[in-house]
Amino acid sequence: MDRGLAYRLEPASPPSVEVDGEIRYGRSDAVPSRLDEPPTGFATVVLLASADASETGRSLAALDATLPADTQVVIVADGVAPPMTSASREIVRTSAALGRGAALNIGIRRAAASMVVVLDPSIVPAGDVITPLVDQLRDPSIAIAGPLGLASADLRRFEEVVPTIAPLDVAAIQGELMAFRRADAAERGPVDEAFRFYRSVDAWWSLVLRDEGEGRPPRRAVALPGLELERGAPTALRSMSAKDRDRLSRRNAYRVLDRFRARLDLAVPPGA
Repeated sequence: MDRGLAYRLEPASPPSVEVDGEIRYGRSDAVPSRLDEPPTGFATVVLLASADASETGRSLAALDATLPADTQVVIVADGVAPPMTSASREIVRTSAALGRGAALNIGIRRAAASMVVVLDPSIVPAGDVITPLVDQLRDPSIAIAGPLGLASADLRRFEEVVPTIAPLDVAAIQGELMAFRRADAAERGPVDEAFRFYRSVDAWWSLVLRDEGEGRPPRRAVALPGLELERGAPTALRSMSAKDRDRLSRRNAYRVLDRFRARLDLAVPPGA
């Protein structure tokens, strides 16, 4: 962006286009935001559509069968074909694949409720997984909740934690299913859109939501047992080579360290 002899650099983005009367967005911030509107409804579920349409359809059908009343469903189709439309769902499409961070920002911008639950189609609900997570967030000390946790003693290496008996405090919540407050996302976001691959964006976002500033006790991330669900491997993990997965995973891990390497107060070791 040139201004006389000065300039400012901005990331290039694909254009937003209209196809058959539908806008397909080229940037997350081009998507109309509801974040300044008063919250309505019990919760907003943001489903991040998969490149595997059958996987998305299976997860969505299970979600529809178990969804609490007055819950909004926003489907973000980031460069992929969306599932069949329905009056009970809102679908937001992009004109090209923008990446995981941008997809999360799009879903958050369209959230109408005060509680946001992000669902990856690799998770197939077998019961109501929304209400227990929303109930956890009624505790103001909890910033983010989900069934799959990540523990870390140094914020460099994260270890999966899946509680079986009682809720456990963890460093972060895995992004396949995570719940947080819309107000926190509006205040502390947006999600860093340099996270195009899905790995580590969940750790980064969890730490952002937990962080109360140096010298102040952080809020909690809580992994919750007993949620009825089936779990598969995310399509993004299955659809690329191990070499590419490792390269993108390392790049994302460095982004977490760039922001939080000195913040060991946010670490929660395994078994803590």
